[in-house]
Amino acid sequence: MTQVFSTYEIIDKKKRAQDLSTEEIKWFIDGYLKKTIPDYQMSAFLMAVYFQGMSVTELAALTDSMLYSGKTINFTDPTVVDKHSTGGIGDKASFILAPIAAAAGVKIPMVAGRSLGFTGGTIDKIEAIKGFKTQMPLDEFKNMVTKRGLVLIGQTEEIAPADKLIYALRDVTATIDSIPLITASIMSKKLAEGARGIVMDIKVGHGAFMKKIKDARALAKSIIATAKRFDRKCTAIISDMNQPLGFAVGNSLEIIESIETLKGRGPADLELLSVELAGQMIYLGGIAKTPAEGIKKAQAVLKSGKALEKFREMIKNQGGDERVIGNYDLLPLAKVKTDVLSEKSGYVQSFENQAIGQYLNEIGGGRKVKTDKIDFGVGFYFHKKVGDPVKKGEKLLTIYHNENQKAQIQDLKKIFTKEIIKVSAKKVKALKVIIEKIGK
Repeated sequence: MTQVFSTYEIIDKKKRAQDLSTEEIKWFIDGYLKKTIPDYQMSAFLMAVYFQGMSVTELAALTDSMLYSGKTINFTDPTVVDKHSTGGIGDKASFILAPIAAAAGVKIPMVAGRSLGFTGGTIDKIEAIKGFKTQMPLDEFKNMVTKRGLVLIGQTEEIAPADKLIYALRDVTATIDSIPLITASIMSKKLAEGARGIVMDIKVGHGAFMKKIKDARALAKSIIATAKRFDRKCTAIISDMNQPLGFAVGNSLEIIESIETLKGRGPADLELLSVELAGQMIYLGGIAKTPAEGIKKAQAVLKSGKALEKFREMIKNQGGDERVIGNYDLLPLAKVKTDVLSEKSGYVQSFENQAIGQYLNEIGGGRKVKTDKIDFGVGFYFHKKVGDPVKKGEKLLTIYHNENQKAQIQDLKKIFTKEIIKVSAKKVKALKVIIEKIGK
């Protein structure tokens, strides 16, 4: 006899902090995918989960339902490893760590996302390179991972389609920063793409969805536990997001900074984090016996130039113009530059990092609604990090924008100097990019 469920009763149960059965969760997710459950009821369900959380059993059921809502890939090769970041301001580490790990022998099936809320999207950034193909059938994707070792695509209709729908809804219903919802979203995609190992970069701070270290730790443990249930290796790094990662924020600017880092000329914090994450991937893939050995291999691959060549190869394999490696003029970078100068001398004390992401959206570098078209050329290039000395009249950042945005940029200059970048008369301690490591 078929069990009959009620959408209203499921939402009501979760609202009252009662555990849902595996069957109830599966029925609810299936119903949303089939459009028999509307957005407004899924929104209510997401908000109930946000406030009441989920048990281990409920989270397992949610992850399973999202994972098996579409097709899955199965790699038996233990060197197939992927990395996932929870997102942040200026987070372009994927473009550096993936070529490093791939050049060391890791096979990487990277399925990445677009901009979400105030954070940039890996797929939006790579599409700044003319011709780069971010969509392909799963069979082609799997074949390219096996033969080429590195592929970067966006989420397709085939991989965890329930997550794709829910992901978009969470963005506009203020339910992004929920540990069970984040866990199910990440793991449904990573498990569907077939990775045998997963390295997590969990951001914490003003420019991250996780604002507190205790929440970042809880998310790390939740993801590692879910990976273990599916017999996948997993480690997590908690990294700082109280200032932009590197100096560049904006699609074309971040591609340039990534290439510069692969050439050995990048910002120290970006290189450090990228090498650490790549080293963990090399270790999980069995190419190094310890994480420390993995990091040494990553450093050697970066220094040799092999990682840069792997990035060039990936661009070419996916239809992009690989000449961009040596000619940044091939990127659609905004032609007008406006410098923002410090109004006093001292030391850079802090960044209102989330606001940076929001103002990037305002000038066209991200999305305020799903249908917004991205302007790849606009962005911010910062000249200072927390703790750096600064003199009155010295450049804090350069804004890349279009001619018709001059009035908007004049207002933005005042906001940056008065609200976003704080300068202190007293010395300020520099921030560490890597805060904590969880797992082997």
